[in-house]
Amino acid sequence: MKSPSGRRRAGRAPLRTTRPGFLTLAVLLVAASLVAGYLVLTRSDSTAPTASAGKQTVPKAKKTPWDGKTKVLGDGSTSYTGPQQGELKPVPLKKGEKPPQFVVFSWDGALQGDDELFSHYRELAKEYNAHMTFFLTGIYLLPKSKSDLYNPPQHPRGSAAISYATDEHIRTTLEQLGEAWKDGNEIGTHFNGHFCGTKGGGDWSVDEWKSEIDQFYDFVEHWKTNTGFSDIPPLPFDFKKEVTGGRAPCLEGQANLLKAIKSYKWAYDASSAGDFQIWPRKKDGIWDFPLQMLPYEGGKYQGLSMDFNFLYNQSEGETEGDAAKYPEWEQETVNSYMAGFNRVYYGSRAPLFVGNHFEDWNGGIYMKAIDQVIKNVCTKPGVKCVSFKELAAWMDVQKPETLDRLRSLDPGQSPDWSTVVE
Repeated sequence: MKSPSGRRRAGRAPLRTTRPGFLTLAVLLVAASLVAGYLVLTRSDSTAPTASAGKQTVPKAKKTPWDGKTKVLGDGSTSYTGPQQGELKPVPLKKGEKPPQFVVFSWDGALQGDDELFSHYRELAKEYNAHMTFFLTGIYLLPKSKSDLYNPPQHPRGSAAISYATDEHIRTTLEQLGEAWKDGNEIGTHFNGHFCGTKGGGDWSVDEWKSEIDQFYDFVEHWKTNTGFSDIPPLPFDFKKEVTGGRAPCLEGQANLLKAIKSYKWAYDASSAGDFQIWPRKKDGIWDFPLQMLPYEGGKYQGLSMDFNFLYNQSEGETEGDAAKYPEWEQETVNSYMAGFNRVYYGSRAPLFVGNHFEDWNGGIYMKAIDQVIKNVCTKPGVKCVSFKELAAWMDVQKPETLDRLRSLDPGQSPDWSTVVE
């Protein structure tokens, strides 16, 4: 597959030696365009994966006192089983303390397909004491026979830019969602129909985004009614309480999406097209967690921290490129992730964000690369592999002036922490 521009490696950026603000916005916009063509990619099974500030107050969700009893909600699709266990406790940094090195592994689509990658990464997270963010696509819990229940903005009823899941994949995905949450992972949203480009999220109004969000909640809170499955227990969490952020398909439409999600009191959005490895800030009171520019090919240029972008640069978007180059490309991908990690681990300690899909492109080399990175970084001293939800909660309790000083650091800058955390 070719990108919309038809050009390879458009938007290269050299390793910068100046502050982030001095690089032109055009670089980020071109980088965003690399992601936009993702959805024309296909895979063999019938369920293709989805693609991919000053002091501000975030409203705190009211906590429901728990009496130790499971409370089944609605039609029995979901339930409340008490507060999630094992979450990172957000505490302010002490004077002179070096921040943890946060790493967030996030997954668009969150489908347990024939490849069983959802369960693979859930188990890998447990093994390496990590939490991850799984962005669920709402129609993955909606049978194709009930597709007319989905009324997407600006598109015919029942239509979608991705495949509906098979009944068996709905079952296995439900199982993994419940287990993932019980393991301490985050379930976020990747919305529903994965529409990009014309009439996609970038063209949607605030009200249309709200409609998409409301339908996401409806599908995940009524999967028992829609599927007729009576032999599966309720999911062990309340989606209205647990979903606090998401990533828009193709990273489009954040401006109106941010306006829409305020009424849902979400904590963050991960739909930015891309930024340097700097400490996050808020947009309109919402934490902005973008994909990040990592050193590609030994630092010759910067590319986004997502599997699709490695695919685009290595095999021009072809999902089955030159097999002879798979080992080289896999190592190149590992090296890029590790270069980005080391730049901040030994520097500013800005969080590292990785956004991927459950896919088998180029012989599965991008999944194999992530496996290596997880095993390498999540075991290092001072590293916390967390979810976006946990990171947002941690940042909310830091002093605003401390966050301002952290944002002033270049990615590779290792400061005297006593002058940063006061």
